[in-house]
Amino acid sequence: MDYQSDQRIVLTLDAGGTNFVFSAMQGKNEVVTPVRLPAHAKDLDKSLDSMVQGFRSVMSQLDEKPVAISFAFPGPADYPNGIIDNMGNLPAYAGGVALGAFLEETFGVPVFINNDGDLFVYGEAIGGLLPKVNRMLEEAGSPKRFNKLFGITLGTGFGAGIVADGQLYLGDNSAAGEIWITRNKRHPKCFAEEGVSIRAVQGSYARAAGLDPADVPSPKDIYQIGQGQQPGNKAAALQAFAELGEVIGDALANAITLMDGLIVIGGGLANAYPLFIDAILKEMNGTIESYKGEKLPRIVQKCYDLENKEACAHFIKGRVKQITIPGTHKTMPYDSLKRLGIGHAVLDTSEAVSIGAYVYALNQLDARS
Repeated sequence: MDYQSDQRIVLTLDAGGTNFVFSAMQGKNEVVTPVRLPAHAKDLDKSLDSMVQGFRSVMSQLDEKPVAISFAFPGPADYPNGIIDNMGNLPAYAGGVALGAFLEETFGVPVFINNDGDLFVYGEAIGGLLPKVNRMLEEAGSPKRFNKLFGITLGTGFGAGIVADGQLYLGDNSAAGEIWITRNKRHPKCFAEEGVSIRAVQGSYARAAGLDPADVPSPKDIYQIGQGQQPGNKAAALQAFAELGEVIGDALANAITLMDGLIVIGGGLANAYPLFIDAILKEMNGTIESYKGEKLPRIVQKCYDLENKEACAHFIKGRVKQITIPGTHKTMPYDSLKRLGIGHAVLDTSEAVSIGAYVYALNQLDARS
């Protein structure tokens, strides 16, 4: 599907704990002035009223009726059935709220709700890292192609999503990709998100720099300190992001063993990619041991940093040779290098989520027709 030229309009929503931001997409473009309204996180009636008002305000800017509503909403949730059971930043939805059915009844169009991490990865699979890498492989004459994408978002939390063969994989309980609750390598009794978040970077910096947690700078400032762009404890900044990368790398090694595809990293903390990617690669390209102490590669595949020019060139080149088909004089190409690539998101995270939401809705509509 060429979503960029599709003329159907889909209403979208960026749902946060403080504000709801409503918009509409047609093709690749936002076609209205976004509408921002309070989320009323603790009052369900007011929150639903905001939602109705916001979508109506967007529709008033359109010359034609939208074909669907599609957006990300914080879970836990039964996403396929549009039921939200959020107990975090939107406690008004705790206990189970049939949000999708409510909006369908109100606006008379299909409603599709997903997790933001899922839609981020879907957007990157459609118009971001996945097609970018496959174009590079094609231009290099490589027979290798990738059809799977695992993505993580780094920020206040540690989210993830899975796309396989063009389809968003949600799982039977709408709980696929819950990487945040995998084991934390540095603190095995804890979950990974405790070491992979804004609070983790600030906590690590505070400990390494000997600061009171109340006096710790923002992750952006810590990154700039680590890059030597502003004064501060550079060693502590580098250590903070190295610890972040170590926990991410271990979690990714476990996840990608089952998934086997490219990896994309997005979210606010992804801007510090240069300071944690080496620690991720060290984990993923490291070793694991048998009971006898025999060392084996941590994962079957070799992992490459796609943002590193030399590493990316080696990744694209692969290890291609021509092999003869037995009993014939014919040959075929064989790339024997089992490899994975990790890259920074090509799209802005919010843009990827919007594209993911838009295309997901259109695909679902097309499947019904």
